[in-house]
Amino acid sequence: MKEDRRPGDPALFYDAHLFVCCNRRPDGHARGSCAGKGAEKLRDYMKARAKELGLSRLRVNSAGCLDRCELGPCLVIYPEGIWYKIETTGDVDEVLQRHVRDGGRATALMMDAA
Repeated sequence: MKEDRRPGDPALFYDAHLFVCCNRRPDGHARGSCAGKGAEKLRDYMKARAKELGLSRLRVNSAGCLDRCELGPCLVIYPEGIWYKIETTGDVDEVLQRHVRDGGRATALMMDAA
């Protein structure tokens, strides 16, 4: 986290790092999978939309299993460690605008720790 940075640490390469779960389990798996719920298309949209919004110093990455697929599709943003459920491109827009651009939170989309 930014607060944990120490004197002498190199500058952050990215201000925000967004990990989108793109785990794929077999169809019918009891826990489901984020990829099976459209996470890959949402990730691709997020990458393109971030560029359209002029957001720089961020990275949108695919993640393997984040162990929350039954609740997904999900993403986590670091350095804050905030988790979001994203089901639509509108959800992606809200996260990018409120959290990344404005420094706030998309509270309606936030996932609890448990």
